[in-house]
Amino acid sequence: MLYQSAQDWRGAPRKRVVFFGMSGLGKTFVSNMLRSAGGWFHYSIDYRIGTRYMGEYIADNAKAEAMKVPFLRDLLLSDSIYIGSNISFENLTPVSTYLGKPGDPAKGGMAIAEYRRRQAQFKQAEINALLDTSYFIERAERLYGYPHFICDTGGSICEWVDAEDPNDPVLSELSKHALMIWIKGDDAHTEELIRRFDRAPKPMSYQPEFLSRVWDEYLQTQGCAADEVDPDAFIRWTYAQALAHRQPRYEAMARNWGVTVTADQISSLRSEGDFDDLIASVLEEQR
Repeated sequence: MLYQSAQDWRGAPRKRVVFFGMSGLGKTFVSNMLRSAGGWFHYSIDYRIGTRYMGEYIADNAKAEAMKVPFLRDLLLSDSIYIGSNISFENLTPVSTYLGKPGDPAKGGMAIAEYRRRQAQFKQAEINALLDTSYFIERAERLYGYPHFICDTGGSICEWVDAEDPNDPVLSELSKHALMIWIKGDDAHTEELIRRFDRAPKPMSYQPEFLSRVWDEYLQTQGCAADEVDPDAFIRWTYAQALAHRQPRYEAMARNWGVTVTADQISSLRSEGDFDDLIASVLEEQR
């Protein structure tokens, strides 16, 4: 690890961290808190995906929908209007909307083949964005003078890495430049995440093998054809399984590549000093 002890961490003139874990457990909360302290650059993987690596896909998808409307089609063909996505740290909806949900088109779903194609695009985009971390570390200090750096990852990072492989290209690259920190939830957090998702199901990205398994199981248990699947019902049915699938993958990442803090510890932080103390104590415990 980049910091081997509490002393290493406290004495480091440049603190660099990568937060990972399920969405909704505090990654963005602690990132925003540190950014507001003034010395931290906040690199959002999801924002980078939406602006650099999937921006054209997202815009083209919106244009394809607009081309179905004669009034907008004429304006587009004459270059009279511009269509783009308004992605921000607080609004990443264009990315999730593009990912979409598989199932009945009448209910907002898409064909499973198209869904898989977009999933593959997202996987490559996320890997590319993660590998850009060292570039942004250098850029943040060179251009803006930020000594400290946060990489705020999406929940699906664990899907594309092999934490048991000491030569995993993504984890090897990240751990060379930053301390990997897993924000771990307990059973109560998991139940709350499931309740929250059930109220407002959002598109997710899945490991291809996991997606194939749950899709086939859903069709079999529900006794329906692919184009009859209720998209929201499918992703609700899948969500708890996705959490269970990801948990051991996060655990392996933390065990082999970083440290673990709890969601409760993160939610109790009120300042940069609190964060420094928490990481120092965790490093000391894990020596």
